[in-house]
Amino acid sequence: MRVSKKAILAALAAEYPQAGPELHFTNPYETLVAVMLSAQCTDRQVNRVTPALFARYPTVADMAAADVDDVYVMVKSCGFKSKAGNIVNACRLIMQNHGGEVPGTMEALTALPGVGRKTANVVLANAFGVPTIAVDTHVFRVSNRLGLADAKTVEETERQLCRAIPRRDWVNAHHWLIFHGRRVCHARHPQCQTCALNALCKSSPVRPAKGVRAIEQ
Repeated sequence: MRVSKKAILAALAAEYPQAGPELHFTNPYETLVAVMLSAQCTDRQVNRVTPALFARYPTVADMAAADVDDVYVMVKSCGFKSKAGNIVNACRLIMQNHGGEVPGTMEALTALPGVGRKTANVVLANAFGVPTIAVDTHVFRVSNRLGLADAKTVEETERQLCRAIPRRDWVNAHHWLIFHGRRVCHARHPQCQTCALNALCKSSPVRPAKGVRAIEQ
């Protein structure tokens, strides 16, 4: 089945008009820290931790001066101690190399410890308004299942999505795909029977309802 990528994007937009960041943050520093904590951790758990963390360490300078062990006590429910170390050391480098301001380029962000391309893309999009498509596990899974991409790696998925999706929709598409992955297109038990996109999805085992047919490219 060949389906219009434009139709898939339109269906996602209609299904998730409210889609947006589910992490809580108010500035680039908080965005960076929250996204770093969210690696292999739920946004809900990160949101439980960050209010107290940001109250104690409200700025890059405060976090740069922190003791890693003290930070780890506050964030250990989000994962390994290496996260706390990366956050503190990233803030120290930001103080040293960027005057205490979180940098707004891919090159500078990925030079920070614990910051890969996905994290940098999320920070660029949400803190600086830079059009990006951050490919996390949900975006990778859902985009390849739907047929927006056909790739075996995160990097190639990002490249294909950037070609398939208009630049103006990159940030929104990232959120649409995450919402769909979290709510419907789960890794182990996707809810294909009730999925609003099953008539458009190349991977759905559910036959389109009578009278509904895929849109040809």
